[in-house]
Amino acid sequence: MNIAIIIIFGFLALSLYLGIRATRGKDMDLEQWTVGGRGFGPILIMILLAGEIYSTSTFLGSSGWAYGIGGPALYGIAFAALGYLFSYWIYPAVWSYGNKHKLVSQADFYVKKYNSPLLGVLVSIVGVLALIPFLILQLKGLGIIVSTTSYGSISPTVAIWIGAISVTIYVMISGVHGSVWTAVLKDIMIALVALFLGIYVPLHYFGGIQPMFEAVNAAKPNFLTLPHQGMGASWYISTIVLTTLGFYMWPQTFGAAYTAQNARTFRKNAFILPLYGALSVGAIFVGYAAIIVVPGLQGPEMDLALLKLSMATFDPWFVGVIGAAGLLTALVPGSMILMSSATLLANNVYKHFAPDAPDARIMKLAKILVPVLALIAVYFTLSGGNTIVALLLMGYNMVTQLFPSFIVSLWKNNFVTKQGAISGIIAGLATVGYTTLTKATIGALFPSLPQVVKDMNIGLIALLINVVVMIVVSLVTQKSVVAAKEELETV
Repeated sequence: MNIAIIIIFGFLALSLYLGIRATRGKDMDLEQWTVGGRGFGPILIMILLAGEIYSTSTFLGSSGWAYGIGGPALYGIAFAALGYLFSYWIYPAVWSYGNKHKLVSQADFYVKKYNSPLLGVLVSIVGVLALIPFLILQLKGLGIIVSTTSYGSISPTVAIWIGAISVTIYVMISGVHGSVWTAVLKDIMIALVALFLGIYVPLHYFGGIQPMFEAVNAAKPNFLTLPHQGMGASWYISTIVLTTLGFYMWPQTFGAAYTAQNARTFRKNAFILPLYGALSVGAIFVGYAAIIVVPGLQGPEMDLALLKLSMATFDPWFVGVIGAAGLLTALVPGSMILMSSATLLANNVYKHFAPDAPDARIMKLAKILVPVLALIAVYFTLSGGNTIVALLLMGYNMVTQLFPSFIVSLWKNNFVTKQGAISGIIAGLATVGYTTLTKATIGALFPSLPQVVKDMNIGLIALLINVVVMIVVSLVTQKSVVAAKEELETV
C-alpha cells in the first residue's frame, strides 16, 4: 500500500467521522435532517453554498475543458461570480418565505406559492431528473480521482462503491449537518490545493503565468480564444446566462437557503462567495499547463489533465493530498444531492398521495430512498461515458426550466397561474429531452439562421419556449377563472 492511498483513505475516514458526529446533541427530526433546524450562521452558510460550486466539475472538469477546448472553458468563472452576485436579492426572499411557512424542500416553495401540490410533484421530478446526472458526475469524478492518485492500486469501480457507501451512511444519519461539517474540511483542503497548484505549476514549468499562456499559444495558435463557430461568443454568453439562471434552481442549493438563521447572512456572503468561485482559476491554469506537460489526452481522458500533471510533478504523498481534496469535492455535493433528492420524493411526491403522513414517516422514507438513489447513480456511473462538464451542462439545461415560474412568483403581482407554470416547465423539459436524445443543435434544426444564432446554447431556446408557453397558458387560464367567478356571481 503506497502513501497516497493511506492519505486518501485517512481523509475519507475523517470525513465519515465528521459526518456522523454532526448529529451530536441534536434531535434529528425532519426539520433538523433537511434544513439544520434553520440555525446555520454566516460562516456555515458560506461553507455550505461554496461546497456546492466547488465540486468535481470544478476540480477536474474545469481543468479538463481548459485542456480540451481552451478559451470557452472560462465560462465557469463568469457564471459563478454572477450567480453569487444575484444571491444578494434572491436568497433572502427564499429564506423569508421558507421560514414563514416552515418549508423544507424546493418543491414546497412552488406548492405554497401556486397553491398546487401537483406542481410540487412536477418540480420534484424535474429536480431529481436533473440531480441524477449531477450525482453521476460526482461519482464519476470520485472514481477517476481515487483510481488515478492511488497509482492504479484501486480501480474506479471500487472507488465509486466505497465513496457511494460512505456518503450514504452519513447522509442517512446526519442529513444536512453531516454535509456542512464535511464541507468545512473540504473547503480548507481545496482552497490550499487549488491556490497552490494555480500558482506553483505555471512558475515551475514556465517561469510564470504569462509565459505559460505564451507557450500554449505557440503550441496551439488561437486555442485560448473563442472560436468563430461552435463554442463562439454567442455560445459563451448564452451558456453563462443559462447557468447563472439555473444556479439557484438546483434543489440542494435552493434548499440550503432554508438553513440560515436570518436573511442578512446571505447578503454578507454575496460579497465573499464570488472570491471563492475564483479558486476555479487554479484548476483552469493547471489544465492549460497540462497541454504542454502531458500532451495527447483525448475524449474522457481530458478529465485526467490535472491528475496526470500532478503525478508528473509531485511526490506520491502530495499526490495523495491532491487526491484527498478531490475526493471531498465529490462527497460534499454528493451528500447534498442524495438528501435533497430523497426529500423531494418523500415530502413532495409520496406525501401528495398520502397527505396525512406524519413527518416521522416522511423522514423514514427519505432515509430509505438515500441508498436506493445512490444505487441508481452508481449503476449509471459505471455504464456511462460522458465527460464531466457535459454531464453538468445537461443537468443545468433541465433544472433551469424551473426558473421562470420561480422568478415571477417573487413579484408582488404574479400573473402566472399554476396551469401556466406546469405547462411551461413541461414544454421546456420536453425540448431539453428531445435535443439531448437527438443531440440536436440550433444549427442542425435551423441551418439557414445566422451563425451567431446557430451557436447559441440549445438550453436557452428551451427556456424561451418555456416562458412563451407559461405566459400564453396563464393568460388563457386567467380568463377562464375570471369567467367562472362571474358565472357563479350571476347565479
